[in-house]
Order: sequence, then C-alpha cells, then structure tokens
Amino acid sequence: MRTRLLLTLFLPPLLFAADARFAVVQKLSGTVGFYDESGKHLGDAKVGLHPHEAALSPDGKTLYASDNGVVWMTETGDGENTVSIVDVASHTRTGVIDLGSFHRPHGITVVPQTGKLLVTTEHPNALLLVDPKAKKVLRSWDVQGAAPHMVVLSGNGEWAFTSDSNSGELSVINLNTNAVRVISAGKRPQGQAFSPDGKTLYVTIADEASIAIFDLATMAFSGRVATGKTPVRVAVTPDGKTLVYALQEANAVGFADLATRRQVAEVPCGGPTMSMSLSRDGKFAYTGIQEQDKIVEISVAAHKVTRTFTAPKGSGPDPVIILR
Repeated sequence: MRTRLLLTLFLPPLLFAADARFAVVQKLSGTVGFYDESGKHLGDAKVGLHPHEAALSPDGKTLYASDNGVVWMTETGDGENTVSIVDVASHTRTGVIDLGSFHRPHGITVVPQTGKLLVTTEHPNALLLVDPKAKKVLRSWDVQGAAPHMVVLSGNGEWAFTSDSNSGELSVINLNTNAVRVISAGKRPQGQAFSPDGKTLYVTIADEASIAIFDLATMAFSGRVATGKTPVRVAVTPDGKTLVYALQEANAVGFADLATRRQVAEVPCGGPTMSMSLSRDGKFAYTGIQEQDKIVEISVAAHKVTRTFTAPKGSGPDPVIILR
C-alpha cells in the first residue's frame, strides 16, 4: 500500500488519464472508481454520500457526480444537496457545488453548448441549471411531476426531458421559454436515451415491462416495445437499430430490434442490473451489479457476457461512464 501511495504522488497526472478507461459511480461507498481497459481498479475519488449518477464534461477532463444522500429513491429522508466535481486525471474531488434548498440530486447531464449542468432533484421536484465554474444554481424549474429521475437534453439544447417516476410522467421543459409540459408516460418511468438522429426518445417504463417511444416532432408517445421484467436504463446502438437495456428484477440485460419493436434477447448477468452504458463504438454494453460489487461487460453482437470486473467490497457500483 505504501509503494502504491508513492507512485500516486509522483506519477504525472496525464498518466492516469491515459490508463483510466472507465469511471464507475460507486453508490454505497460514496466514491467514483476508476478502472483501466482490463477492468483493473486504479483508485477512487471520495465524493458525497450515496452518489447516483454522473456526467462527463465535453473535454473529458471533469466528472460531475450527483450526491443524492440515500440509497433508494423510496426512502423519505432529505438526503444531500451537493454535486461533486471530480478531476479525471488525478482521480480526486476538486470541488463541491452547493444546491442550497434543493435536495437529493439524481439525474445529471452536461449542456454541451455551454458546459453548464442540468440536475434533477427529488426534494423538491425540480430541474436545476447549474454553473459548475461559479458553483451555483442559475435557475430552477418545477417539473410539475413527482420524483424526477433522469434528465436528457435534445441535440439543439432547447428541450430537457425528465422521467418523473412517482407520478408516471414525462416532463418536457423548454429551456428558452421556460414552458413546462407534463405528459403521461406509464408506471415508473426511469431511464431515457435518444436515437442517434435525435428525433426519437426512448423511456423505460419499469413497472410495465416496456420501453415507451416518444416522437420529438409531435411531442407525443408513438408506441412501445415490450421487454423483460423491470427495465430501468436504456441505450441505443450507434446505428440506431437496437435498444440495449438493464432489466433489474430479471437480473439481465435485454436487446430489442427497433425495426420490429420486439425484444430479441435477454442475457443473464447474475444479479440485479442497475445501469446501462455502451462503449464508444457500440460493441459492448456495461451494467453495474450493485449488490455484488461487480461490473458486467456484454457483447452487443453476440448477446453474451464477455467479462466481469470486480469493484472494491461494499462499493456498490452503479452507472459506468466511458472515458475513452
């Protein structure tokens, strides 16, 4: 341990950036873990209590983690009210953004045009625009739904969408006019992902075993894909042909063909799958098995588990952020 510490002190920071391929939000230990290409654990950045999600800055140098403060969204406590700023090169937390009266931040995304952050909070139900340089909340929107979970942003930066899990709705917020519209989505909407052309939004409906299809041209839902049990996170392959999603209670990752809108495969992962990320080339999917301190890699083409990484004991890995 002493030798490792000395290496950490004297290696140039850029070597860390070259080595780390994945960052993992480790919910139970309150850390962000860094892993190399082989899945070797390189180190942790200590952040706030029970972080849930994270977003990478446009230049790839900084990670922002939502310090939620509780493990499960069904808990009633106020939790935390901060976003941690993590330097990717040095694996350290370099700053904290105080959200004031807005507690239990969860979903987080970066506005690529400005570098600012959009953050959902559960107490109260809100969407925040945050300046990470000034470390302050610039404005807030009442999403008019309950428990906004994840947030995504349209490609032109005009529309933000929050999945309101407890009220079963999708909130549509125009960031230019500040107008908020709430649309019924289904029982417990959670994860969201855009098609590569940005025209379609896919929303997991956890308690209805389906993924809802939202058309941005009409601003309405246009169909559904039936899935395995409890879809909670979703990604779309770069060619726009396949949905890949975590099926939490099925302990699996599912695949659906978008041409037919049918599930075509379900890959067992050995435990409750909590998250979903794709490699930059779309060849591999990654999901965290929080209860087993494992990260599972799945081949998108072969529909099979290719590797399992081990996270530190008690860390509780959740979302995987692809760094390169």
